[in-house]
Amino acid sequence: MTTPAVIPFEDGEARLDWLGLCDAFEAGHRLPKAEIADKFLYRGDDTLLNRSAWIDGLGLAVKAATIFPGNGASGLPAINGAVNLFSDATGQLEAVVDFHLVTKWKTAGDSLYGARRLARPDSRKILLVGAGTVARSMVEAYGAAFPNAEFTVWNRSPEGAARMAEDIPGLNVAADLEAAVGEADIILTATMAKEPVIRGEWLRPGQHLDLIGAFRPDMREVDDTALQKARIFVDSFETTLDHIGELKIPLASGAIRREDVIADYYSPEAFTRGDDDITILKNGGGAHLDLMCARYIHQAWAG
Repeated sequence: MTTPAVIPFEDGEARLDWLGLCDAFEAGHRLPKAEIADKFLYRGDDTLLNRSAWIDGLGLAVKAATIFPGNGASGLPAINGAVNLFSDATGQLEAVVDFHLVTKWKTAGDSLYGARRLARPDSRKILLVGAGTVARSMVEAYGAAFPNAEFTVWNRSPEGAARMAEDIPGLNVAADLEAAVGEADIILTATMAKEPVIRGEWLRPGQHLDLIGAFRPDMREVDDTALQKARIFVDSFETTLDHIGELKIPLASGAIRREDVIADYYSPEAFTRGDDDITILKNGGGAHLDLMCARYIHQAWAG
């Protein structure tokens, strides 16, 4: 019996490339559609998320994630968990991959994969709404595809934005969110908001919005007006429409219709935009993307 690989964060990350991960996502979506199963458990604001995926030809992955927003007050990560990667041929455990490595690269790579299709190629001003771990990863990921981009961060807590700017050379800090949104070509939201922080009246033609933060049925980052003004895309219909408040709430209220959500990653030919279109991608994650990412990491590790 082959001993499973144990892939730690730093050694694993040293072998990875953001554009290479995008290629892995493209290849993964050409395979038979993933079978996925999600299970959420809640205790107040705390969440346990179990995600499993099986893609014929790629293998199986099981990811258990705990999201405890209050951990920050104790200096602990808000998100923890474990990822197991299994062989498609035998079902044997092939690797235990560092959870934070898979989460970082899957989340940021998911957004980058969509932005390379939906954002204007000449985008230069990128606004980060939120100054947490995910926002920091986005600077790395987006920098790979938009090397001349200028990044600005806005955060509810100015101190959080200032700390991020101290750690990332050249990062600007915005004091006025509305003004910063108006100046941006790409807007990335990575918050824990339950009420919209971005208003559609602030948007202008040609912008791309990458909505990352909302993951529960009671969470949203943009208002109805923003959705109504935009061409809406998702990474996966199955993991967003009926599960995440960003779309679940406005679909239920009639603010948007199901046909307003144009496509997911299984229909790449539908990811189009005109120069003046506003585009929105809802990054919902999904176990199939964890599987694609974990397989990419394992292949890079194995050489």
